[in-house]
Amino acid sequence: MTIKTIHFGKDPGETARRRLADLPARVVEGDPHHESTLLFESPDGRMVAGTWTSTPGKWHAFTDRDEFCYILSGHVRLIDEDGGTRTFRTGDAFLIPDGFRGYWEVLETTTKHFVIRHHDTD
Repeated sequence: MTIKTIHFGKDPGETARRRLADLPARVVEGDPHHESTLLFESPDGRMVAGTWTSTPGKWHAFTDRDEFCYILSGHVRLIDEDGGTRTFRTGDAFLIPDGFRGYWEVLETTTKHFVIRHHDTD
């Protein structure tokens, strides 16, 4: 088995589009649309990597994962359940650790590279 490296932005991937309103319990404000290009998935499905774009909106953050993000363009805010905020813009890199509870708020259309490690939810 040959192991290949992944070149974000150059390697082809599988692209999926969704309107977050299709998960109505998640959306808090707006009508965000997401486009994700999956570039890597581990054999057990617990680690994925790719590129994601979202239009403006605010939603409950997904949980049970660690997520590393690098913002290619745009402006986002993460708001924790206590109301603390962190703002990220083009060129920023950050980690959302498992256990984060709060909101994603996309203030202007944003594109990021991501690496996500899913945790067991049993």
